[in-house]
Formats: sequence, C-alpha cells, structure tokens
Amino acid sequence: MAEAVVGVLIGKLGAALAKEAATYGASLLCKEASALKGLFDEIRKAEKEFESMKAYLRQAEKFKDTDETTGIFTKNIRELSFQIEDVIDEFMFKLEADKHGGFAAKMKKRIKHLKVWHRLAHKLHDINAELEEAAKRRARYDIPGMQGHTGSSDHHARSTNQNLCFAREDDVVGIEDNATKLKQWLIGDLEEKNYKIATVWGMGGVGKTTLVDHVYKIVKLDFDAAAWVTVSKSYQFEDLLKRIAREFSIVTDATNMEIRGLVEIIRKHLEGKRYILVLDDVWEKDVCINNIMEVFPTNCTSRFVLTSRNFEVASLATSNCRIELEPLGNKHSWELFCKAAFRNSDDKRCPSELHDLAVKFLQKCNGLPIAIACIGRLLSFKQPTHSEWDSVYKELEMLSTNNVIQGVDSILKLSLEDLPYELKNCFLHCAIFPEDYELGRRRLIRHWITSGFIMEKENKTLEQVAEGYLNDLVNRSLLQVVMKNEFGRVKVCRMHDVIRHLALEKAAKECFGKVYEGHGTFSVHETRRLSINSTNIVPLNQSGVMQLRAIYVFTSSVDIDLLRPILASSTLLSTLDLQGTKIKMLPNEVFSLFNLRFLGLRCTGIETLPEAVGRLQNLEVLDAFDTGLLSLPKDVGKLKRLRYLYATVRVHEGSFWRQCGLKVPRGIIKNLTGLHALQKVKASSETLRDVAALTDLRTFAVDDVTSEHSLVLRSALQNMSSLVHLSIGMSNENEALPLEQLSLPETLSKLVLAGQLEKKRMPELLSSWLHLNYLIRLSLAFSKLDENSFPNLMVLRNLCSLQLYRAYDGKTLCFSAQSFPRLRELYIWDALRLSQVEIEEGALGSLVELRFAGCPELKRLPRGIEYLTTLDELYLENAADELIKIIRQEGEANECKEELMKISHIRMVYFKSTEKKFWRRIVNREGNAFAG
Repeated sequence: MAEAVVGVLIGKLGAALAKEAATYGASLLCKEASALKGLFDEIRKAEKEFESMKAYLRQAEKFKDTDETTGIFTKNIRELSFQIEDVIDEFMFKLEADKHGGFAAKMKKRIKHLKVWHRLAHKLHDINAELEEAAKRRARYDIPGMQGHTGSSDHHARSTNQNLCFAREDDVVGIEDNATKLKQWLIGDLEEKNYKIATVWGMGGVGKTTLVDHVYKIVKLDFDAAAWVTVSKSYQFEDLLKRIAREFSIVTDATNMEIRGLVEIIRKHLEGKRYILVLDDVWEKDVCINNIMEVFPTNCTSRFVLTSRNFEVASLATSNCRIELEPLGNKHSWELFCKAAFRNSDDKRCPSELHDLAVKFLQKCNGLPIAIACIGRLLSFKQPTHSEWDSVYKELEMLSTNNVIQGVDSILKLSLEDLPYELKNCFLHCAIFPEDYELGRRRLIRHWITSGFIMEKENKTLEQVAEGYLNDLVNRSLLQVVMKNEFGRVKVCRMHDVIRHLALEKAAKECFGKVYEGHGTFSVHETRRLSINSTNIVPLNQSGVMQLRAIYVFTSSVDIDLLRPILASSTLLSTLDLQGTKIKMLPNEVFSLFNLRFLGLRCTGIETLPEAVGRLQNLEVLDAFDTGLLSLPKDVGKLKRLRYLYATVRVHEGSFWRQCGLKVPRGIIKNLTGLHALQKVKASSETLRDVAALTDLRTFAVDDVTSEHSLVLRSALQNMSSLVHLSIGMSNENEALPLEQLSLPETLSKLVLAGQLEKKRMPELLSSWLHLNYLIRLSLAFSKLDENSFPNLMVLRNLCSLQLYRAYDGKTLCFSAQSFPRLRELYIWDALRLSQVEIEEGALGSLVELRFAGCPELKRLPRGIEYLTTLDELYLENAADELIKIIRQEGEANECKEELMKISHIRMVYFKSTEKKFWRRIVNREGNAFAG
C-alpha cells in the first residue's frame, strides 16, 4: 500500500505547488516570502523523490511480506509519506485560515504564521533527509527476484471500461442438485398452511449466498410477500426488524416506532399470506430462537431460509431441510475457472499450453468458488501466455501462508497486490462499511474523489474515472453487483465478507483505517480513517488524533456530543459522513474543520445549518438530502469548491412523502460555479438568475416554479450544456409548465415534470424534443394528458421508462403500432377517468413491467395485452368492481375465461383492491395458470 499512499501524496504535493505563485503574490512580508520559499523548495524536492520512487514501490509491494528488507523499506516509506501529508495538510489548513477576517486580522495571522512556515519547512527538510537515507539503505541491498517480475506491470492498469463483464447467472456452477432440492423444499407443498425452515451452511466463500440467491429469484414469485435480509455478526435487533419491514415493502415510519409496534405491523402485514424470508449470514442460533421467529404469524404458509457458517444455526432446519455446502469438485472447479479466466473469449476454453498452470492455480483454490473467481478474473487481465501466467504463479507462491484454508488467503492477497495503485485505496475504502453493507455507486464515488484517490485522466471527468475504477473492482470479483440501473450501470454493490476480512486486516496494518464495533480495546492513534459501527462511543473520546482524515458513522443512534473531543483534535479531517443518524444539529467543532471535503447529512434529523458552514472553504460535497432543513444559510455561497449540493426536506402529502426544495438566500448560488449537482431549490427569479452561472451542472432540480419564471428558467437552462437530470415542479398543480419557453440540452437522459402540459402546443413542444436522443426516463405529474395529447409523446422513441402520476385525464388510452419500441417499464397512477386501454399489435415491443394503480373506472384488461410477448409483470391496483369480478371469476364464465387467457403468458400478475380488501397474486410458470 506504500505505492497507493505515495500516489495520493504526489497529487497533494502538486496541488500545494500549484498555489506557489498565488501565495507569494499575497505575501505582505519579506520574511514571510523567504520562509515560504524554503517550504516550497522542500515540497518540490519531496515531489521529485516520490515520482522517482513510485514505479519501484509498485514492484516492492509484492515482496514486502516475504522479504524482510523490502518490508522494512516500504513501511518506512509509508510512515514518511504520512508525515509529509500531515505537513502539507497543515500548511494548506493554515493558508486557508489566513483568508478570513479584515486586513489587521490577516496581518496578525501572517506574523503568527511566520514561525509555522519555518517549523514546517524544517520538518519537511528533516523528512526529506530521512527519505534520502532510506533510499540509500535500500540501494545497498538487493531484493530477491525483483528483476524477474517486472514484465507484467503494464497490464495491471488495463482498463475494462470498454468491456464490462459483471457477474452473470451463467457463472453459477456446481449447484444444480442443491438448487433443485432447496426449491422443492420451499414450494413443493405450498397449498398446505405450514411453517418450514431451510438452512444452508458451510465455510466462508463456499457459495451459500450464491445458491440461495439463485433459488430465491426463481421461487419468490410463488409467495405473496418475499424479503431478503442480511443479518451479519454485529446485528442490532431493532435495526434488523426495520430492515425486515422495509424489505417486505411495509410502508411505515419505522424510524420513530418502538419494537412492539413494529412487530405488530409486520404480523398484520403477513397475516394470511404466503411469505418467504431469507436471513443471510446468521452467526448465532439465538438470533432466530429468542428473537426473530417470535415476530411472525404462524397460521400461514411461511418459509424461512437461513445461511450460516455455524452448524448450530443449521440445526434449526425443519426435518431434513438442511444443506451442507462442500467445496467444488474438480469438474466444476475447472468449469468456473475457465469461465472467469477466459471470459473475454468466445469458447471459454483453456489453451493446451496453459493447462498445467491452470491446474496449479486450482490446487491453491481448494474448490472455494470465491477463490476460483478471484484468481480467474485476475488472470483474465493478463496476456494468455505461459510466461505471463507463470509470472503470476511465482508471485502467488511467494505470498503463500500457513492459513487454515491453504492457498485461498494468498490468492485473495495476490488479487489485492495485483491492483493498480489507483485502485488499492478505493478497494480498502469499501471495507470500512459494515459487513454486507450495500454500497451505493454515487456515495462511493464521492468518497473516493473527496479523499483524493481519483485523478483526472485524458479527457475524462473525475466521476468517469472513479466509475471506471468501480467497474474494475467488480470485474475482478472483489465487489459483487447487487443492482444495476436502467442504463445498465452498477447502482449498488457489496463486498463479500471473506474479502472484507482480508481488506480490514490490510487496512489496519497499513494504517489506512479501522472499524470500531464497541468491544475490545481500541485506539484511534495512527489510523487515518475511523468507521463507527457501535452506539457505545465513549471509548473513542480521545484527543491528539490530528492524523485522522475521515470519520464514518454507521449507527442511527449516536450521541454526537461524545465525538466533540475527537472532532476538536482532528483538525485535518477531510470526510465526515453521518448519513442515517438521528442527530438534529452539528457540534460547533465541525465548522473549524477547514480541510473538510465531504459533509454527509443525508437522511438525518438536521433542522438547521448555521452560517458557520461558510468557513468550510474546501468543502466539495454537502449532502443534506431528506432532512428537516427548510432553508440554506447565506454563507453557503462562500463554498466555492462545492461540486455537489443536495438539500431537500421531506413533506408528507396524503399517502405519499415528497422531497421538497429549500429556500435559498438571494445571491448565494451564483458563486458556486463548480457545482455538478444542485437538488433541490425553491424557485425565485433571483435564484434562477443565479443558477444561470452554473454551467457545469449535471443534475438540477427546482420546484415552486410559476409561469412568471419561464423566461429566466429558459435562460438558465440554455447555459447548462452538460445537464443529464432535470426536475421541474410547478407551485400549483393546475398551472401549466412553461415548456414552450424552454430549450432542453441534448445531453438530458432523465426528465421529471410536475405541472400541466398545454395540449394545444404539445405537437410543437414534442417536436422540439426530437434532439433528446439520450432521454430514456420521463416522469410526468399533473400533466392533464388526454386522448388527443398523449400520442404526441410517442415521438420519444428512445424512452425506457415512462411514469404518469395523476397525469392522464382521458377515458381511453391507445398505444399505436410501433409506439415506444424501447420502453421497458410503464407506470400509470391515479388516472381517475381511464376506462379502456388499447394496445395495437407491434406496440410496446420491449415492455417488461406494466402497472396501473388508482384507476377506478378500468373495467377490462387492456385490449391487445396478449401482443406484449416480453411482458413479465402486470400490476392492477384499485381498478373497477367489474374487473375485480373477472379476476375473482365471479362473472359470466366464458367472459372471465376469455379475459384471463389474455394474460396467461405473463409470468407474474398482481391484483389488489383496498376497498374490497381483496388481493391476488398469480404466477404463471407454465403459461397456463388461467387456462382451467
């Protein structure tokens, strides 16, 4: 990791040197200029030394665990790098502090800082001397094998961005028999009201979650309610209940609810239903016996699936419903290896000249799928030649340990060491999240950028570079994809616990970061990043931790006051992420953190931000999405380095929650010219004029717009040539959107509009959108579309998602042939007059999901729905009584049969009537569920 530390440091040294001319120009004292010259000379000297050393460190990293001399040297370099980073950050910290106050105050600070500049220059001089001496010592000793292992370095950084290859279902190997067995246990006797527990157990990395996930995706549609929840070792019962409620789609304000009330809601929701719950990664038997199982109703058809490494947990299985997973045999190990190692070739076959080496690699894996996948993916990044593979095998041999699972630990280590240095920091950062935590792409990327892990490359933005790194980690099987978005991009991922364990060991050893879980002895000293996973933070009440750069809190109930001492000492902190905590205000110590880049307040109880936030001059991300804030302080306008500003307040409207915009003081937005995202502001003429200066915006959301704002909004949007996501909400749902006045940028891919569309101008309006070739998601609310105006939308042939919320006022809705050829999801809510839907043959040719909700006049199934051969899921909620009778087959027999046959090809059909207290869920596995 010394190479990764040095890589980040070189970036900081370069940033400091970039300020040299400006710093001299602002210097008002000759003595100050002289002191600064000495300091910049030492910074320049350090930069040159580290630039020369970086390539050497890339190779030395591979030998530090097996060659003592190399290990000592790389450790020394890492420690010296941290010391230099401390000097640079303190220098930048003091430099920023000089900018505050009037002339007299600034002069006083500069005179005071004369001693600081001299001290830092002398300190840096001493560190550079140590660095030079360390290099001389290194030169006196040879590193065994170094000369023979330099050939593959050019391939380390081979990007996979052009050939993304995420985990696919056909990568699942060797589980067919167990999958059949588990499936039979779960759905073989669903007609009987019974209670059953199935368990899958085995060592870490043997494929328990893969097996259950494979089966769960197949069988969950046979149940009325299905949920998957990861328990993990350090679970909290209350948090687990809330996650179970959320995964069962139980709509409730669980945040402020007591356990008793939550249990009652879960029971009521599941009463009388067939339901399945997967509890993944259960560590203790008591989790189920004394806690979880007591929550659920027993007079139902219920299925529980537990995965665990613990036999005691596995013994909870009903009768013989227990599977012990063993490592893969030779045949399946070879099949999985070839799929991973030769994933870029068509036949996935191993060349004969590589056969012997492939067998050697597999011997190291001991049949563990996680190890096979990692080594296979690693080799897929290499040239398929004997010399290249032999080089990798020799490195693997040198990393071999006496681990209980012989060979596997060294394979995972090799996968880490093989990472380009730019990815190593990003990888270790993922381990600071709790076990089995779902990592959102956007949050990860912003963490990486603000931590200094990402540097611009070629013509790519920082965000594009970071997303490329994320794809690389996925393609190396070091991260697992949980969800993709409609673009096919990674949306959510997670780190396997076996890999996370290795990464945490590495992070602690290299002083990258530590995780505090509330037990055992714990020291914050030396580590650069602190992850808090416990409410008991009294032991963290430490001072003198100036080296700390990031604090992440992953527990909702935290006493922020107990963090005051550590915040007061951590003056160089760059990241403070409190997402999901219940705090209502920030301690004053936060606003003295001049080095802070990331302030995460998303989904907290924060109600006010003081003007002191303007002191955080280096802030790049201010995330206050879904909080109690009603307005932004005017000093936010001083945060000129801000790239992302998310600030919304949650407002309850009927049965829905809505994220509303915040009031913005006059004149503050125009100074934030580096913003990439601004979401969401209340419209005013002044605010929209200010927004016109934000030419780099990618995301912009505004509400409370009136017709009076149309010209100034048009002017603002004309300047946003890179806009990707736009959301506009009118102040009154009966007021027309001023869209004819707007010129939408061609880069737009997501558009959200809340307000009326002028019917007479629809043809002209939509024709002006024909240049929006990237627009794939359109959400409309209160649009008042009808039979005459809706067809105008069909010119948007690239749409993949169309959502209409109280947007359609017509009685009939017709989709003509060839309309919306790429649309995959169509949602229609609260179309109160809609009584008939017609789909011509050839329309909606790619539709996968169709949903009607709140359409009380809809008396028949859509005419022509049988033409939708790709349709996988159909939802009908709160339709007319006549349609309910057809579904319940209470009407004329032939008519019911004829109607239901139209949807016999759809895999899952869901009907619900709140008023009639009726719901029915039908799964068509064989395509004939309605035929009888």
